[in-house]
Amino acid sequence: MKNLDLFWNASLEEMKCGYMEEEEVYTCLLCGEKIEKGIIYPDDGILYEASKYIRVHIEKTHQSVFDYLIRLNKKVTGLTDHQNTLLRLFFEGKNDKEIQKETGIGSASTIRNHRFALKEKERQSKSFLVLMELLKEKDKKTSSIVIPHKTATMVDDRYVVTEKESIEILAKYFPEGTDGPLTTFSMKEKHKLIVLREIVKKLEGRRIYTEKELNQILKTVYDDYVILRRYLIEYGFLDRKGDGSAYWLKEGEEMLNNRKEAVQTYLDMKKEAGVYQIKNKMNQMIFIGSSMNLKSLNGRQFELDMGSHPIKKLQNDYNKYGKDAFTFEVLQLLDDKEDENIDKWEALKKLEEKWMNELQPYGEKGYNTKKA
Repeated sequence: MKNLDLFWNASLEEMKCGYMEEEEVYTCLLCGEKIEKGIIYPDDGILYEASKYIRVHIEKTHQSVFDYLIRLNKKVTGLTDHQNTLLRLFFEGKNDKEIQKETGIGSASTIRNHRFALKEKERQSKSFLVLMELLKEKDKKTSSIVIPHKTATMVDDRYVVTEKESIEILAKYFPEGTDGPLTTFSMKEKHKLIVLREIVKKLEGRRIYTEKELNQILKTVYDDYVILRRYLIEYGFLDRKGDGSAYWLKEGEEMLNNRKEAVQTYLDMKKEAGVYQIKNKMNQMIFIGSSMNLKSLNGRQFELDMGSHPIKKLQNDYNKYGKDAFTFEVLQLLDDKEDENIDKWEALKKLEEKWMNELQPYGEKGYNTKKA
């Protein structure tokens, strides 16, 4: 919600980099993440200073600025679906002949014509940008129009609201301040948009909420939390599972978008068997599991993120406390190098039993169920 405003208000050079440098921090323009200067950040066994780590963050979280922008609503980018597809393929470095075969559009010369048309659009955009910059110097209202959020489902005159008007609208409907209750939701559609933009700030971008948790948050804003929930979905702020069991901010889905690259990374990694632990730092409860391929630990976290982990008690606590309250740790690798004929499944089962006996992750101490 805030990040698009941050992005569009940055300089062109900052936009291309995806971050802005401030006195004490580097700020990601794509998600608002702040990387503090003077700190060394570890990642995959490598230490980075802040100026390098902000670039690592952008690459790992968003792939690139290009990938972030190309996924924006077409009413925000001004690109048609056809132009969006071509830009993606151009960015991948494919030549005209390859693109023609992949898209089935005309001939290679047709693709060249599309390249030319996009260059014309670039020149026109530069001219328009200069005109708008000059206009800002004369008309201060032009530069203060509310920016549509990235996942907006409809972009129309509802967004023709200045920042000044936005402040006045919030003051009208939140007389005790935006941390206080909403007086009514019977208002103009453009006013609803401004109010919803404020309400959604109460939700965490990388968390999945149960319907009950979401309702509890919305109740603090307005008694009719159901209508707030419906409008948050309708306006593209929230998404949910079909059965209503899980809700999340649509902008939080970015971390799950790079599936193809994640699958390839998974395949390239060496497989190792062993026993792992998932620990709840809030109540110290643990879950002990084992896997022939410890890369599946990422899969366990993905299940929890999506609300589909088979251990319901663990899933409920994950939903309650959030991702940052849990640690994922390998307790011991299976050492099978000495005997090639070892029954790995049996050896792994015994290794898991050893840790179960040692840590006793049952009842109030853990999420495992004791076998009869």
